[in-house]
Amino acid sequence: MSAVRWLIKCGAAAAIVLIACGFATMRFGSGLQMPATTTRDGTLITLSRYLREPVPEIVLVGSSITFRLKEEYFATRGLRNLALAGGSPVTGLEIVADQPRLPQYILVEANVLSRATDTALVERYSRGGTEPFFFRPVRAAVAAYEQRRHAPLTYEQVAPDLRRLVAQPPSDFDNHIYIDRALQLMNAEDPAAAVRLNVERIEQLIRAIEPRGTRVLLFELPYSGQLEDARSVKVTREIIHAKFNDPNRWLHIDFSRAELRWADGVHLDERSAVIVAQSIDKALSSLPGPKVTAPLDIRH
Repeated sequence: MSAVRWLIKCGAAAAIVLIACGFATMRFGSGLQMPATTTRDGTLITLSRYLREPVPEIVLVGSSITFRLKEEYFATRGLRNLALAGGSPVTGLEIVADQPRLPQYILVEANVLSRATDTALVERYSRGGTEPFFFRPVRAAVAAYEQRRHAPLTYEQVAPDLRRLVAQPPSDFDNHIYIDRALQLMNAEDPAAAVRLNVERIEQLIRAIEPRGTRVLLFELPYSGQLEDARSVKVTREIIHAKFNDPNRWLHIDFSRAELRWADGVHLDERSAVIVAQSIDKALSSLPGPKVTAPLDIRH
C-alpha cells in the first residue's frame, strides 16, 4: 500500500506539473525564443522571431548569399532578413506568403534558384506551426537570460563600427583557390530544369501575394568577376530575366564592384556586405511607403 500511495503521489505531481506547463505555454509559449539545440535550429531563429513579432515593412528572402547581409547593416527601419544559409529563396517566400499578414515589400534574391523548396520548413512555419505544446521552464530561463544579455543589435548601435569598417581599404586576401573550385562546380551544374520550376513557383506566389497589398521585387547580388561567367550563373540569370522582363519588377542596386571582395568568390566578405546593404538602403529609400526611411551614408 505504501508503494501504491507513492505511485499515486508521483502521478499526481506529474499531472500538476504538466497542467502548469500547459497554462504557462498559453501565457509565455510564443513570447521567448527558445535557445537552439542543434545547428539547424540555430539558423532558424530569425524565422521564429518573424512569426512572433509584429510584421515588418520589408522582408528579404534568399540563400546564403543574402544571409550574409545582417539586419544590423541596414539603416532602413522595419527590415527583416529571412534568407536561409544553404536554402532556397522560394522556401522563405512560401513561409511569408502563408502568413495571415504580409509586409509591404518582399525582396526575393534571384541568384540561387536551383535548390528545391524545403517543404518541412514550410510546414513547420505555416500558420500557427511554431507554438510549443508544453512550456519548457529551463530552456525558457536560458532564453530570457540570453535575450536580456545578448539582445539583437540595431543599426544605431553598430553604425560607428560600420563606418570604421567601410573606411578601411578592400581586403587583399588571395582567394583564387576557392574561386577555381567554385567555378568548376558551377560549370559542371546544369540548373535549368530546377530553375524553371522555382521561377514558375515564384510567379505563382507573386500572383497570390500582390492582390493582398504587398509588392514583390526581385534583386541580384554580385559574384566575383570570374564567377559571373559560370554556366549555372548564366543559365539562372537567363531564365529568371526571361520570365520577369519588366524592369519595375526588379530592385536596382547601385554599387561599385571595385570596392567589393568575396571570401570564396560567391559570398561577400563583411566589408562588402555592409556596402551592398547600404546600396539596398538607397534603393529602398526611393520606393513609396511611409516607413521606408532614407538611409544614413556610413562612409561619411
